[in-house]
Amino acid sequence: MVASFFKCLTKATDIAVKPTFSVMRYMQRRSFSDSAEPKKLQLTLAILKPDVASRPHIVEDIHDIIQENGFFFVATKHLHLRRADAEEFYKEHHGKFFHNRLVNFMSSGHIWAHILAREDAIAHWRKIMGPTKVFRTIHSDPHTIRGRFGLTDTRNVCHGSDSPKNALKEIAFFFPEFNAEKWYREDEPYYHPENVSFCSESLAHIPVKSSDKKN
Repeated sequence: MVASFFKCLTKATDIAVKPTFSVMRYMQRRSFSDSAEPKKLQLTLAILKPDVASRPHIVEDIHDIIQENGFFFVATKHLHLRRADAEEFYKEHHGKFFHNRLVNFMSSGHIWAHILAREDAIAHWRKIMGPTKVFRTIHSDPHTIRGRFGLTDTRNVCHGSDSPKNALKEIAFFFPEFNAEKWYREDEPYYHPENVSFCSESLAHIPVKSSDKKN
């Protein structure tokens, strides 16, 4: 999986794309149910933590869940956090009893980082993730991602931004090359089912703009 991911990044001209049927179904439902103009898509950061990133079959299941819930993958990275980077990302928790355990865990193996887009992306991603406390979530919200795949309160599968401000901050941490303002200006209007294709190797939805169609 990792090899094909990087192959896709380095050979963009060889990318094979396919229709995003799950996203299409979601957007079609939205267009029938909403008479007003659709809201702008919201961005959020999603992380799949080392406890699941090492299990490709679960990663695939979670990626399917993400698409079935109408999210677009704007960008994806598969990486291994250095301890110093994990400490920086979780510095707001410095001094708390779980901080050292969390930093050790997040730097213990590879993770998947995704920029996701959807209407109300922040709230909806956190909803399908489920509560942080895994042992409680297994009983109270068993159909959420953490309820299905979580192991402990630390090994709780995933992370999601909790506010628009933090989403942009966290996206910038993992994707410093990503310009959210430029994305909203140039790309966001094209993120509709008839205008995007999904690259299963790079794990990203690719907008097809009018200039691309002519070529």
